[in-house]
Amino acid sequence: MPNALLRLVRRLLPLLFLLGLGWFLWRKVSPALDALSPLGGSGGAVTVTHHTVLTQVEALGRLELVRYRFRDVVEYRKASAYPFLPDAKVALVVGGEAVGCLDLRKIRPQDVILEGDSVLRLLLPAPELCSFQVNHDQSRVFSTENGFFQDAKLVDEGYRYAEAQVRRAALQSGILPQTRRNAEQILVPLLRTMTGRRVILGEPLAVPPGVGPKG
Repeated sequence: MPNALLRLVRRLLPLLFLLGLGWFLWRKVSPALDALSPLGGSGGAVTVTHHTVLTQVEALGRLELVRYRFRDVVEYRKASAYPFLPDAKVALVVGGEAVGCLDLRKIRPQDVILEGDSVLRLLLPAPELCSFQVNHDQSRVFSTENGFFQDAKLVDEGYRYAEAQVRRAALQSGILPQTRRNAEQILVPLLRTMTGRRVILGEPLAVPPGVGPKG
C-alpha cells in the first residue's frame, strides 16, 4: 500500500509543479498585460463623441403652487387566462408625487380689469394637475407571485396602475382647491406691491356647452 501511494505522489508531482509554475508566471506577467490593455490602468484618456440636436423650444407659463407626496403599498393582481393557473400578483411599495399649477398663458387681456384708480381685478384660469408620477428611487418591488417568466411586464403594469392612483389620490385630497388658495397667497401681495392697487382674484365665467357668441 505504501508503494502505491508513493507511485501516486510521483505521478502528481509534475502536475503540481506545472500548476505552481503557471500561477507564479501569471502573478508576474498580469500587471504588464493590464498596462498593455486598451482598457487597463486608470490614467488612460477617455474620449466621448456626441452630437446634441435641439429639436423643440417650448414656452412655459405654468406656475407650480403646491406639491403633494404620497406613500402607498400597492398589490396588483392579474387574472390568469387559464383556469388551472393561479393569478399573477405583484406587491409594490410606491412613493409618488403630484403638482398643482396655474397655466398663466391662459390669461387674456380682457381678464385684467382696472376698476377706478384703486382696484385691480384679475380673472385667473382654473387650477390644474400639471404633473403626477411615481418616484422610482423611492419605490421598490416587495414581491411577485406566479409571474411565469413575465415578472418584468407585471411590475410595469403595477407601476402604471400606481401612477394612475397617484392622480386619483391627489384630486381626492383637494390639490386643486389648495392650488387656488396658494395662488391667492402668492399673487395678491405681489400684484398689490407692483400696482399699488387692491387686488381681487376671480375666475372667468364658464360658458355652457353649445352656447357661443351670436352673429
